[in-house]
Amino acid sequence: MAASPSLKTRAARRSHGRATLADVAAAAGVTSITVSRYLREPHRVADDTAQKVAQALAATGYLPNKQAGVLASGGAGASRMVAALIPSIANSIFAETVQGLAETLQGSGCELLLAATNYSTAREEAQLRALMGWFPSAIVVTGRRHSDGALALLRQAQSRGAPVIEIWDHPADTSRQQGGFTQIGFDHAEVGRAMAVHLIERGHRTLAYLDSGVAEDFRAHERGQGFVAEARRRGVTARRVVAPLAGEAIQAGREALPLLLDGQGRPAFTAVAFANDHLACGALLAAQALRLDVPRQMALLGFGDFALGRQLQPTLSTVQVPRLQIGTAAAQALLAALDGNTAAAGQRLPWSLLPRNST
Repeated sequence: MAASPSLKTRAARRSHGRATLADVAAAAGVTSITVSRYLREPHRVADDTAQKVAQALAATGYLPNKQAGVLASGGAGASRMVAALIPSIANSIFAETVQGLAETLQGSGCELLLAATNYSTAREEAQLRALMGWFPSAIVVTGRRHSDGALALLRQAQSRGAPVIEIWDHPADTSRQQGGFTQIGFDHAEVGRAMAVHLIERGHRTLAYLDSGVAEDFRAHERGQGFVAEARRRGVTARRVVAPLAGEAIQAGREALPLLLDGQGRPAFTAVAFANDHLACGALLAAQALRLDVPRQMALLGFGDFALGRQLQPTLSTVQVPRLQIGTAAAQALLAALDGNTAAAGQRLPWSLLPRNST
């Protein structure tokens, strides 16, 4: 006696241990084409049908073979995968951006694949080479400075229709744009200038910018360049000091404090701006251990508006930046581009300087 179709289906499933698209379609009472459409573009499936397919997926435990799907379709855009490369997953300033990306992509049919470059352009290029084999639908990279090889890979992706978005960077001077890709972020040199103005307007005439010790932390360096240039333009003494590489940024800030003092252990500057809040918090803790009066002897200004700076005494003056909004806006731009087959729209987002007790 011939086996029934249901028995054949179960036998086939046992043969490779995984449910098939046909199993899901049978369980939901729809066609395999409908299931496939739901997996790719769930918003294009009627709500009642989508609910049936979702229940069938849960019941059967079906997992799509992404690699096979990409190969079968010949590549471009088939994976509905968004590749995002950020400097650090451990750094909370980028974690909120990832959260914005993930939340906005949820339910769109796109999946987020995350990689950390550790502030290395060479590592970014290597990761892009690995990711390109999966033909991502869109690529999100941090900043606008890339190696020549990475630029070639990004342009290749863009030429086959994958939106490329540079986040955390959007200089007012368009001549500083390296690749001509869509940018969502803000102007770091402008922030640096505003930090200098804040301290100068409070009467300070001997300033320092404690820069990141990470060589390829380009955005921090740009803020420092803007800071020093604006101070000198206004006739104020300003100097860039580089923080030591000490594992954790708070510890680096602690170890950097002696670089901000003179030979007698007194402040060499009346005010210091920092590449980030963690460096500033470390310096503040070290200053308190030496019984230096902040802000009377030395004012401190951070960047990032981290929670720790709001808990210390004195509370840390800082620059609040749109960490979550950058991720949200990037996801919205790439989804609009994918749905409309148009170029992703760039966006310069607002930031604000928050004066607190440390200045």
